[in-house]
Amino acid sequence: MNPLTQRLLAQQLICPQFTSPHDVVSWMGLVQAQDYKMMRWAVGMRCKTPSTKAFERDFNEGRIVRTHLFRCTWQLVAGEDLAWMLELCNDSARRRLVSWMNTNRISIPEAEQERVQAVFVDVLEKRRSALKGELNEALIDKGIVMEEHRLSYHLRLAEYAGLLCSGDLSPLNRSFSLVDRKVPHVPSLSRDEALATLARKFFQSHGPATFEDFAWWSGLSVSDCRAGISAISGELVQERWKGLNFFFFKDSRVRGFRSGTVHLLPPYDEYLIGYKSRHVSLRPEYSSRAHNGSGNFWPVLLQDGEVVGDWSSQAVKVGNLSQPAGKVSVDVFHADAALSEPALQRELARFRRFLER
Repeated sequence: MNPLTQRLLAQQLICPQFTSPHDVVSWMGLVQAQDYKMMRWAVGMRCKTPSTKAFERDFNEGRIVRTHLFRCTWQLVAGEDLAWMLELCNDSARRRLVSWMNTNRISIPEAEQERVQAVFVDVLEKRRSALKGELNEALIDKGIVMEEHRLSYHLRLAEYAGLLCSGDLSPLNRSFSLVDRKVPHVPSLSRDEALATLARKFFQSHGPATFEDFAWWSGLSVSDCRAGISAISGELVQERWKGLNFFFFKDSRVRGFRSGTVHLLPPYDEYLIGYKSRHVSLRPEYSSRAHNGSGNFWPVLLQDGEVVGDWSSQAVKVGNLSQPAGKVSVDVFHADAALSEPALQRELARFRRFLER
């Protein structure tokens, strides 16, 4: 087993199999989407031909949805998977959300939720999507005034109620739409079917991965995670590597890797945030250069699947994402890295083409 090579292939970072951004998101199951701008590159870089416009088209058509799901965090999900995923994660995510609210000494009575959500519906039944600020203005017009933190909790509660999801893509600020208008109704799955499907999506796109990786990624209980893996056990191979048990699909790809491959990973990318076993690709002594241990992940540079540096692109025009990225700065911090300059230039060119297409 070569976990670096297999993860690069499974995550569609080398030899990508899909043309459509929707198909990439469906394959990945969930794509972390904290960064509203760079989530586009997280999906685009996994396509055969990365394209900002292709991502925007699938996003606006509801084939890709951004909302709060597992682990109570922002994620991209295929539109047809939203209903069963929301049902599967709802209890655990709501408990975590209420815990956060209690920590911030915020309590939102059910009557208040109903009143606020009625305003959201009234606004969004008349228009395709609305920005957070526009929803807040509508609340103020109804005499409902609240500070931003409380409003954010209301929006998240409306997402977990299956009422709101992402609206049309904007350059910088997120918008919201009604789920019933944005996403076609798809019959839900039984809980057993949902657990099996979630496990299948995770291990096909993230393997080789450990049980702890799946539990972290899903945020579900240990018993639920065991049930999901057990349901697909006949499809998986289990191997021990450096003291840990890893699962991956029997028919997972193992060919297509070329040494010297370089990737510009966006912040919060699934290649790092999707695992507890990050030491596979990130040496512990460099972990503080990739994340702060408290949930913040930064853009990193990969060479042959290992984190060797970080990068930034200050010239990206967030008001007009069709413009070139300009100069990208790169800092290689891995002491043993011998970065391939031609490979780096190819990746920089690919990133710029993505923004232009």
